[in-house]
Amino acid sequence: MLLLSDVGIAAGRYEVKIAQQQPQLQQATRAAAQQAFSEGKKLYQQGTAESLRQAIGSWEIALKLYRQVDDKGWEATALLSIGRVYSDLGEKHKALSYYNQALPLYRAVVGKRGEATTLNNIGQVYSDLGEKHKALSYYNQALPLYRAVGDKSGEATTLNNIGQVYSDLGEKHKALSYYNQALPLYRAV
Repeated sequence: MLLLSDVGIAAGRYEVKIAQQQPQLQQATRAAAQQAFSEGKKLYQQGTAESLRQAIGSWEIALKLYRQVDDKGWEATALLSIGRVYSDLGEKHKALSYYNQALPLYRAVVGKRGEATTLNNIGQVYSDLGEKHKALSYYNQALPLYRAVGDKSGEATTLNNIGQVYSDLGEKHKALSYYNQALPLYRAV
C-alpha cells in the first residue's frame, strides 16, 4: 500500500527522469532538423523542378522540427530557403509569404545580415512582379544593413538590383550610378 508521501516521492523521481530526458529529446529533434535541412540543400543544388519541390518538402520538415525546439535562427533560415525555392519556381506570392515570416525572426533574433538578405529577396520578388517602387523600398532597407555588417557581396548585389530597377523604370543615368557603385565591390570580393 502506497502512502501519499510515497506517491509524492515516486512522482518526484518521474519528474526528474523526464527532465533528464528532455535535453536528449531536444538534441535528437535538432539533429533530425539538421538532417532534413541538409537534405533540402542537396536537393536544391540539383536545380531540377522536381528536386526543388523535394527541397521544399525537406525544409518544411526541418522548419517544423526547428519550431519544436524553439530555434528561431534556423527557423528563419528554413523559411528563407523555402521562400527562395518558391521564387525560383515562379510562385512569387508564396515566396513573399515565407520571406515575410522570416523577416521578424531575423530582426528579433538572428541579426542584420539575415534581415538584409530577406529584405533583398523581398525586393527581388516585388521587382519580378513589376512593383518596381516597392522593390526599391526593400532594397533601400537592405543596403544600409549590408554596409553595417561589412557584407560587400550583399551590398554589391543590392546596388546592382537597385540599378536594375532604375533601368527598368527608364532612369538610365540613375541605374548607371548604382552599377558603378556595385562594380568595385564585385571586383573586391
